Amino acid sequence: MTMPETTPLFLPFARPDISDAEIAAVTDALRSGWVTTGPKTRAFEEAFTAYLGGNSLQSVAVNSATAGLHIALEALGIGPGDEVIAPTLTFTATVEVVRYLGSDPVLVDVDPVTLNIDPEKIRSAITPRTKAIMPVHYGGLSCDMSAILEIARAHGLKVVEDAAHALPTTWQGQLVGQLQSDITVFSFYANKTITTGEGGMAVTRNSQLADRMRVMRLHGMSRDAFDRFTSKTPAWYYEVIAPGFKYNLTDIAAALGLVQLQRLPQFLQRRQHLAARYQTQLAGLPLVLPADAPAGDVHAWHLYVVRLASSARMGRDELIQALSDRGIGTSVHYVPLHRHPYWRDRYGLSPEQFPHADAAYQAMVSLPLFTAMQDSDQDRVIAALHELLG
Repeated sequence: MTMPETTPLFLPFARPDISDAEIAAVTDALRSGWVTTGPKTRAFEEAFTAYLGGNSLQSVAVNSATAGLHIALEALGIGPGDEVIAPTLTFTATVEVVRYLGSDPVLVDVDPVTLNIDPEKIRSAITPRTKAIMPVHYGGLSCDMSAILEIARAHGLKVVEDAAHALPTTWQGQLVGQLQSDITVFSFYANKTITTGEGGMAVTRNSQLADRMRVMRLHGMSRDAFDRFTSKTPAWYYEVIAPGFKYNLTDIAAALGLVQLQRLPQFLQRRQHLAARYQTQLAGLPLVLPADAPAGDVHAWHLYVVRLASSARMGRDELIQALSDRGIGTSVHYVPLHRHPYWRDRYGLSPEQFPHADAAYQAMVSLPLFTAMQDSDQDRVIAALHELLG
């Protein structure tokens, strides 16, 4: 009698890496009585600043990177009639926050090799209304920040880095977050290089910007909940000094983040190991493999995005389905903003305006890459790709 074949467990595109230490830390936060913004959030902000190297940095914890980008632009005074330059190859959160403030995003194309925003496209998109540039470090690879900061200085523009993918990415030996931009915003969403479930951090050297972001993350109140409930003076009194938002991070999330941050060096090592295996073992296939960081710099490897070469015997959608049939999850990062109805119709955008981003989109697949992934899991992905494309 022949035994039926067993189907291997489905391998997801991403999965958070949560150990007993994170579970214990969250339990400790719950037992402490502080479940909203409190001492754990303060400790997480301080630990994050220390991880980046201090040097007058201040970290402001928020409940998402989207929230961080919003209060970053608000703190910089971006408002109605202003323009903010950003890449089309990003998630909508990058530029929806521009619309929150009544401003207009100006979308530009990306570099065909790195898939990061093209500095020359930034230069040609500047108008008298331009107030800021929002580079996105795609997949964990730093943008050309030297060129972007030079353009910003030459034109008196602010720079807010969307570093949702970029912990712990470096540019010319410096961690993203330590560069000379005005504000850098990180994400701790479930599939990022560290997670708090939902969460983010806005980092700046400018104490006035940090103060404004702290006020705006919690209803525009002059004192946050932690200050009021630990103060030895009457706790009930506060003043609303701006029409703020509800963007504070909880202590439950911060407790998770503190442990994840301690594990970040081993997370990075694991991601680098998996990325190196992909780079070596997929090299002979009709695929364009992702660009690595320049020599001496660090790629965070949040994503591993391949592009099908024109010689491949199947298209992107067919490949995604074939991998799914073999129990392998994938994703696509991203449907470019110019293809989404809101952005396309509001700004009259077409694929011809963004040839590199559009061509990349039609050929790209994000392969599974997460720190809890075993080499044997990755071997399944590699074997499937050789079977389908070899």
